[in-house]
Amino acid sequence: MKKLSDAGLEEFNRMVRGAAHAVISTHAHPDGDAIGSSLALARYLSGRGVSTRIVLPDPCPENLAFAIDDTASEFVIDKPREAEAALKEADLLISIDYNSPRRTEHLEEAVRSVSGHKVLIDHHISPENGFYDLVFSETEVSSSCELLYDILLRMPEIGEQAERLGKEIGTDLMLGMTTDSNNFSNSTWPSTLKMAGELIAAGVDRDALLENLYNNYRENRFRFMGYFLSKKMKITSEGVAYAVVSADEIRSFGIRDGETDGFVNIPLGIGAVRMSVFIKEEDSRDRLRVSVRSKECTSANRFANLYFNGGGHERAAGGRLSVPAEISGIDEADEYVEKCAREFFSAENNKESRP
Repeated sequence: MKKLSDAGLEEFNRMVRGAAHAVISTHAHPDGDAIGSSLALARYLSGRGVSTRIVLPDPCPENLAFAIDDTASEFVIDKPREAEAALKEADLLISIDYNSPRRTEHLEEAVRSVSGHKVLIDHHISPENGFYDLVFSETEVSSSCELLYDILLRMPEIGEQAERLGKEIGTDLMLGMTTDSNNFSNSTWPSTLKMAGELIAAGVDRDALLENLYNNYRENRFRFMGYFLSKKMKITSEGVAYAVVSADEIRSFGIRDGETDGFVNIPLGIGAVRMSVFIKEEDSRDRLRVSVRSKECTSANRFANLYFNGGGHERAAGGRLSVPAEISGIDEADEYVEKCAREFFSAENNKESRP
């Protein structure tokens, strides 16, 4: 991680000190990093006497609901009208775990309308710097939680002592770091392991967190995982594993939002697989949500950017396809992925063969 700017940290501290109504905004379909970083920041700001709200474009997934305790529930707003009202009142907006207000989807206009100070804390590439008064952007970290941890440690009242954050904030930060690094299996840097060690030393119960994260699923998830692997997963000759699932299939297994998290990583355990693509049809049938993961030397980010209106990290990215504007329907998704795989790896092979 690059050293944070002293001037930037001082400006952040000044903005917090002067704020009366802070709003924390994160991306649509929030994941563990979005939830963890938002909760940790909300607890911190509230501890400094700032009235704070978290606006979620979509409700917290059920598999992460354990993180929202009685205190945290007071911060969270996931109803559009209430979220828009909170944003209108904000004199400090902190966007966390996304690189552009576009990622808030139906809340984008309200986010862009905030007249107060605006801060970005994010670890994705290509941040929309021009919209913000202050930007903390770092790609060489596991998660936005890791970047936020470094920022909070540098605040005067914390003074580089993790135990001063408190167990609740520490647990929130550990949540996001653990999920975004896929439990240390990707996007893990020396600073990531240092953070984990410091938080455990400060009293965070990582074993209890892992129990909630990975050993508390409903049976439905495992039934669907078997179906995903045995019936839906295909592998192209280029080494792209992909699965396309319809809204009807998801509904037939009773799958809830968040319960397929991690599925896209599973095919990477196959030696011949270089990239994994997981496509899900939304209930509205007008969009396909896409997750892309890859092994070293293959760019998930470039693939998502070229073919799925998305991007992210070099080996972990996401995107979408609009129906019928970009693809006529889910029935064409298999053919589309195979065409993209051929084109992408043909270009990659040509690049490698040039003198």
